[in-house]
Amino acid sequence: MEKSRRRHQLAFSLLFGFWLTCCLAQTTPSSRATPTPTSAPTPAPTPAPTPAPSPSPKPLTDRLKVRLAGYPRKHNEGRVELFYKGEWGTICDDDFSITNANVLCRQLGFVSATGWTHSAKYGKGQGKIWLDNVMCGGGEKSIEFCKSRGWGNSDCTHDEDAGVVCKDERIPGFVDPNVIDAHVDENKVEEVRLRPVVAVAKKRLPISEGVVEVKYKDGWAQICDVGWSIKNTRVVCGMLGFPHERKVNKNFYKRLKKRAAEKVSRPKVNVSAGGRPTSKAKANSKSKQSSPGKRLYLERQKNHFHIHSVACLGTEVHLAACPLEFNKPNATSTCDGGMAAVVSCMPGPLFMQNSGLKKKLKTSRNVRLKGGAKLGEGRVEVLKDNEWGTVCDDRWNLQSASVVCRELGFGSAKEALTGARMGQGMGPIYMNEVKCVGQEKSIWNCPFKNITSEDCQHMEDAAVRCNVPYMGFENLIRLTGGRTRYEGRVEVLGSDSNGTQSWGLICGESWSPKEAMVACRQLGLGYANQGLQETWYWDSSNVTEMVMSGVKCTGTEMSLSQCQHHKTVSCQKSAAKFSAGVICSDTASDLVLNAPLVQQTVYIEDRPLHMLYCAAEEDCLSKSAAKANWPYGHRRLLRFSSQIHNIGRADFKPKAGRHSWVWHACHGHYHSMDIFTHYDLLNANGTKVAEGHKASFCLEDTDCQEGVSKRYECANFGDQGITVGCWDLYRHDIDCQWIDITDVRPGNYILQIVINPNQEVAESDFTNNGMKCNCKYDGHRIWLHNCHIGDAFSEEAERRFDKYPGQLNNQVSQ
Repeated sequence: MEKSRRRHQLAFSLLFGFWLTCCLAQTTPSSRATPTPTSAPTPAPTPAPTPAPSPSPKPLTDRLKVRLAGYPRKHNEGRVELFYKGEWGTICDDDFSITNANVLCRQLGFVSATGWTHSAKYGKGQGKIWLDNVMCGGGEKSIEFCKSRGWGNSDCTHDEDAGVVCKDERIPGFVDPNVIDAHVDENKVEEVRLRPVVAVAKKRLPISEGVVEVKYKDGWAQICDVGWSIKNTRVVCGMLGFPHERKVNKNFYKRLKKRAAEKVSRPKVNVSAGGRPTSKAKANSKSKQSSPGKRLYLERQKNHFHIHSVACLGTEVHLAACPLEFNKPNATSTCDGGMAAVVSCMPGPLFMQNSGLKKKLKTSRNVRLKGGAKLGEGRVEVLKDNEWGTVCDDRWNLQSASVVCRELGFGSAKEALTGARMGQGMGPIYMNEVKCVGQEKSIWNCPFKNITSEDCQHMEDAAVRCNVPYMGFENLIRLTGGRTRYEGRVEVLGSDSNGTQSWGLICGESWSPKEAMVACRQLGLGYANQGLQETWYWDSSNVTEMVMSGVKCTGTEMSLSQCQHHKTVSCQKSAAKFSAGVICSDTASDLVLNAPLVQQTVYIEDRPLHMLYCAAEEDCLSKSAAKANWPYGHRRLLRFSSQIHNIGRADFKPKAGRHSWVWHACHGHYHSMDIFTHYDLLNANGTKVAEGHKASFCLEDTDCQEGVSKRYECANFGDQGITVGCWDLYRHDIDCQWIDITDVRPGNYILQIVINPNQEVAESDFTNNGMKCNCKYDGHRIWLHNCHIGDAFSEEAERRFDKYPGQLNNQVSQ
């Protein structure tokens, strides 16, 4: 019995040992990385034919990043690069197809692909070749779900990098912009900051002088200043949002360091009569420990120098793009003969505290940014012959974008955007293939090509996102009660007479889209979709008191604190449900009138009264018409066509839903907006002598630019709106498309047209909603001259416009 038990134990031990050996053999990782799992271990790696494609393993990130790179290219084409395991890499062209290209283009936000390229047509990439033998079915949401050899498993070189050509039509609602960004190794230098040494500088924003620190592991490290040049300073300042660099007073910092070293070597303690250190002495010793000079010295002793030398050219947009020499991990030397690098930067006029210097530093009047949600971003527009025009995106890069940014008082460019990602401009396109080095003072000093209409269209307008100084404005505002982070009651952080800080609401009276625009900009949430004067329908469990009222903004401010407001709160409806609220959005529409068409189509018509009953019902005639002998007689009408373009990044839709549209039986249609356009005739004093208005009885896509599909049609009670890249045409021969000038005497006037005059619907830019023309009327005929949208001319041209014979004031009233 005992022997049999021993035999059983021995057999069990042998079986367990055999099983354990097998498990260990199967679970021990191989030294050779093989992304495709195998069923059993191979004793030795041997050359094998191309493995059968298998689904690519899911990457560690939630969403695989894809970008188009290379040169020369446009915004919708380029070498495909994937960001995986913290590194950008390419795709090999083996087995590549149009199906793969379709998946990639959709992932980039385009509707489909029109082609693909092989053999590194857009130049050879760098780093890893992440995928090879990719074969998609066509329905995948991401390239990572297609079959391939596996991540990093490739027998290709960068001579075989694949590229795609996408159809230049965006997927509706896809907001990720196509960006030409800085190709830098973020693992090398992630983030850079200035840490002020002088205590006073800490309290002032922006911080423009201090020790240069780079993000290193979980903390910050310094750079040794041996061999540090003004070119390095220029790059650091540009990254932090400053256009210019200043020379640092190194002797001041050397004296601080020397003084700190002396104090460390012989500490001084105040002794009281009883021989004990006083509490004041203790406090002094603590303060000395944190004195600026001592802190520099102690940090030098701690060996926090991550970078030993920097050799920038001054044109780089990121410190990581400069040649850097890193401190070796086991090195014991610190920064022999040097100290922590210190830089001083010159802020642009918008961010400068000293008003005297602000007047001396003037930004360019020949360049501007339009259509951006945040400060320092927008479509690039340049001034030529007193008229503003755009820049084509061919060869648009970060160096050219940085010249524009610095010229406007910002830092270097964070992103160079192509494909009208900040909306399309109107009017001329002045520049193409701009080739700045990066040192130029203006984009006009850079080489560029003059273009014709065949070379470029406005769907290729270039844009920028500039580095701007950190001002901390987003910490002074918050939204509460909303359903998403993009909406809610606006609360601002204020201080009472005792200096105690607390959050409070803003009175909703007089709150308009302009104030909402500033609030959304300050929050960093894009454009204002709506500005709300009542917020009773949101969660009110933790409401605060009213702390601000009478807020009135121009719409260009960086924060609500820069807007006009009451010194003391004065709000008739002080309940929380009447506080100001906002709904922000990543995108917004932008309506612009086709000014030349108005000038081309204008004429006078004497229209019989019996044909104007419906127009009279809609209040489209002057007040004297009510006293006319109906149906006899006529009214003299100034008629013209209006073509309204949406050049923004979101569709323009009526504020009211179709359930609240008003039916007009006489004309047999619904009005989605009571007043969509104002038509005014102004005299020499700027006073209205005649007026008209147009209700939006039918907002629809009359026609669209090439490659854009119509979405809105009024027939059969359809949805109303204007799609991005489309326009709505109100022909000269429809009712109310006029100004009743029956009572107007001959003379010189200004014709003024304003779209969306009450700003009921949010737009990215309201300055281009107005249009004006010089008008000459001799009692029988009428002439229009110099028709232009409100912001199309230079200040000098506007002044000349004002001096048109008989004119004193022509400002568009909005």
